[in-house]
Amino acid sequence: MFKRRTSKTWLLWFWHFLWPNGGWSRRFEYVKYRIKRLPDSPKRISLGIAAGVFASFTPLYGFHFFVAMIIAKLIRGNMLAALTGTFFGNPLTYVPIGVISLNFGCFILGIDQLAPDKIIEIFIGAWSDFGQNLVAITLHQPTKWHKLGLFINEVFLPYSIGCIIPGLVTALICYYISFPLIFAFKNRSKGILIKKLTKYRKKGS
Repeated sequence: MFKRRTSKTWLLWFWHFLWPNGGWSRRFEYVKYRIKRLPDSPKRISLGIAAGVFASFTPLYGFHFFVAMIIAKLIRGNMLAALTGTFFGNPLTYVPIGVISLNFGCFILGIDQLAPDKIIEIFIGAWSDFGQNLVAITLHQPTKWHKLGLFINEVFLPYSIGCIIPGLVTALICYYISFPLIFAFKNRSKGILIKKLTKYRKKGS
């Protein structure tokens, strides 16, 4: 009864991933709306946002929510704000985040930066290794992890190291921007509520 009339194709799903219904401005407005109404202190909400932003810089795609929640727990930030903060990582920012983190990691480790086509080749090789080895394990055949090891050493490790400083800097910037804004909104909402209560008390008396 409540199912879609037409099934959502992979192409349509991918397009909505790149460009959600209503556009990114509407999505950001919704995120802002949710953050403003979180029932917590401005500091904890801002810490949660910072945790989510930092998590979006890590190469653990698909696990950013879990990383954000762990970081928020450690720094006593708001969990829901942390989940919201992970939206900093989106199709518009994934590429620049990845390029900056990977190149910075290569610089720190003193290794040559990889060309984009080489990175894609390593990614494909790692997925190929993973799939073939799953089949090999099922059939009790010998496994080979060379391409996956190449991915870990030449992409994942530099990315993991290189994301720390840019992620921390961006998270701190988001914290110091969001804190005064949320603080002002909370005070404004509190002031409006006090005025309404005062008005009702006067009417009652």
